[in-house]
Amino acid sequence: MKLVKCIINGKEVEVPAGSTIMQAADSAGIDIPRLCYDPDLSPWGSCRLCVVEVKGNRLLPASCVTPVTPDMEIETETPAVVQARKTILELMLANHPLDCMTCDKLGDCRLADYCYKYGVKESPYTGEKHNYAIDDSNPFILRDLNKCIVCGACVRACEEMTGQDNLSFLYRGFDCKPTTAGDVPYMESDCVFCGQCVAVCPTGALTEKPMVGQARRWEIDRVRTTCPFCGTGCNFDLAVKDGKVIGVLSNPDATVNGKMLCVKGRFGWDFIYNEKRLTSPLIKKDGQFVEASWDEAYDLIARRFNEIKEQYGPDSFAALSSARCTNEENYLVQKFTRAHMGTNNVDHCART
Repeated sequence: MKLVKCIINGKEVEVPAGSTIMQAADSAGIDIPRLCYDPDLSPWGSCRLCVVEVKGNRLLPASCVTPVTPDMEIETETPAVVQARKTILELMLANHPLDCMTCDKLGDCRLADYCYKYGVKESPYTGEKHNYAIDDSNPFILRDLNKCIVCGACVRACEEMTGQDNLSFLYRGFDCKPTTAGDVPYMESDCVFCGQCVAVCPTGALTEKPMVGQARRWEIDRVRTTCPFCGTGCNFDLAVKDGKVIGVLSNPDATVNGKMLCVKGRFGWDFIYNEKRLTSPLIKKDGQFVEASWDEAYDLIARRFNEIKEQYGPDSFAALSSARCTNEENYLVQKFTRAHMGTNNVDHCART
C-alpha cells in the first residue's frame, strides 16, 4: 500500500494514499471537531466545522473530504480556523432552540460540546426560526426537527446502513430538512424502526423515545452485552440508571455490527420488566404450577430424562436447539443429546 507523509500541527504523519486530512489526524490522535462526519457513513462535508488551514491554500478546506497530498502542511487550531468554527456554530444556533437544560441529549450532544469548547453562548444573527411540530408518532423515536442542523447523517444512515432509504432531503434553502417521502410522520412512512438515524444524530433532533425523561446522559452507566434475539451476535450497551435498564445504546466498537442494530435489538429490551415474565422455575403439582428452587427444577428434569430414556429408549428423546443460543450452548445441547441420552435426534431452528 502506498503511503503519504504530511505534517499536522508540526507532527509528521504517514497514512495510506487517498486518506482524508481528518483520517490522518485521527490516526495521529489529533482531534478535529465534526458534526456531519461519521466513519460508518460516506463523507459529506456539509457542516464545515472540520475546516483546517493548509499551507498554500487560501481557503479553509473541510478536512473530512479533503485528501492528503505528499508533504501537505496542516494546522487544525489557528486563529482563522477557530474564528471560522465559532461563526459556523453561531449560524447553527441562529435557528436552534437553546433549551439545553431540558434536552434529553445533553451530555451526548456534539453541538453543545463544541459551543462550550469555543465559548459560543448565543447567536448574533437574528431572523426567522423554524417552528416544526414534534413528531412523536413513532413508538420508539422522538423527532424534533427544530433541533436539526441538516447534517444529513440520518439520511445517509437510513440509505447506507439500513438500506431502507426512508429519509431524504425535502424542500430548498431555509426550508430544507431531512424527512420522509411526502413529509409524512414517521409512523406513516416506510420506517422499520431500527433507530440507525438516532445512533448517528449529533444533536437532540432524534432521541430514543423510551429514554426520554429517564436520565441525563452522564447519569447513565453503559454495560456491554450481546443481543439475545438471534444468532448474529450483535453487541450493544445497556443504558443503566440506578441499577435499572432504561434503554439500549449503540457501541461503535462492537465487532459484529458496529452502530447497527435492528428494531428488536435496539428497542425490544422492555420484556425484562414485563409483569408476565417468569422470574423463578415453575413445577406442576396437582395440576397447578408452583414456584420451585433451581435445584429442585434441575433434579426433576434430570430424573424425568433418565426415566424416559430407561422406559422408552434413547430414540424417544430429541433436542431442538435455537439460533438465539451461542455456539457454545448449541454445542453442549448436541453433546448432551448424543453422549448422555444416546441419540442423534438433534435439530436446529435455523437448519433450513
